[in-house]
Amino acid sequence: MTEVLRRGRASLAFGFFTQGVAFALLVTRIPAVQERYGVSDALLPVFLAAVPVLAGVGSVATERLVRRVRPSRLLRWSQPVVLLALLGVGAGDQVAQLAVALGVFGLSVGMLDASMNMLGVSLQRAYGRSIMLSFHAAYSLGGILGASLAWVGAHGELALWVSYLAVVAVLLPAVLVGSRWYVDGEAEPAEAGEARGVAFRMLLPLCLVMTFAYIGDSTVSNWSAKYVKDVLGGSEQLATVPYNVYMVTTLVGRAVGDVGVRRFGAVAVVRLGALVAACGFAVVAVAPGAWVGMLGFTLLGIGLCVLVPQTFAAAGRLFPGASDAAVARLNIFNYVGFLVGSPLVGALGDAWSYRGAMLVPMALVLVTTVYARSFASGGDRYGGGHERPRTVDVGRGSNGL
Repeated sequence: MTEVLRRGRASLAFGFFTQGVAFALLVTRIPAVQERYGVSDALLPVFLAAVPVLAGVGSVATERLVRRVRPSRLLRWSQPVVLLALLGVGAGDQVAQLAVALGVFGLSVGMLDASMNMLGVSLQRAYGRSIMLSFHAAYSLGGILGASLAWVGAHGELALWVSYLAVVAVLLPAVLVGSRWYVDGEAEPAEAGEARGVAFRMLLPLCLVMTFAYIGDSTVSNWSAKYVKDVLGGSEQLATVPYNVYMVTTLVGRAVGDVGVRRFGAVAVVRLGALVAACGFAVVAVAPGAWVGMLGFTLLGIGLCVLVPQTFAAAGRLFPGASDAAVARLNIFNYVGFLVGSPLVGALGDAWSYRGAMLVPMALVLVTTVYARSFASGGDRYGGGHERPRTVDVGRGSNGL
């Protein structure tokens, strides 16, 4: 059984890694996509907003599908669709083809994100200790690799479809093989009324934390380069550094974060992460120059990195008999935060100032400390103790999944 769990954990981590690569390859090559299809600046935001909206639809659909189909099966087939949709984005030459490819990408990403985190929550339950951060660390590592591959493609002036085809050709067969070892955890017996649905009122604090975390994340990904260059007076080259620093510190924080959760508990780690992230936004807002601003973005990576994985884990503990439904509903607020964050900061920056705009995500992240106790729900606090391990089901090939 231990070997089953180890293989399941390794294969799921590779799934997270693959998703990080695919998503980074898309978002970092948006200018190339826009040029290839001749999408105007006015129309581009519509295409970009459609992806998280459709991803939310995919997450809602996943909540219904997992009542009949195992999450491992949904993950096994949604991940290849994401990779093929990415290839479709690079291979088309008409705007209608781009719309279809991005639509398929968005729907399948929503299903993929939800099912991945469902399996992560159930595997953590089976392990009886915190491992959720390690999966998201694999995602961060994939994001760094994907962004690096995008830079290589752009620097080498490779056609978009060539860059994407090389990656898909490697990752697609690998994820299909790795999916043979996905593990479906067996949920605890449902408490009264829990099997009939997840109470939104009980899940709301975690939904808010998820939204605030992604508002902070989208602020860094969309505005860090412009902020360093236009507000802090950094060079064009230096403006590319903050997001890379943020990604690296996110990876490091997630790689070691599970140890902190096991030793000090999820509540303490989430509260500390929120405080560090708020300090990061404060430093960015008052920074006299680019290098001090870089310190702020470093703190943001260290602080924000723990919030999303622990929010998914907390949902699983809060609804032990309906964790798949809870994760699917919570996953929607990933996209809500992504949609709200960038336009919010941009509007405030234009109407007020970009320094002042950084104080808004700072305040929202601080609100997370108010909801920190929600991360100790369900009797499993991971504060030195261990949850009783659960039984697992293992998919073997297409029949098992």
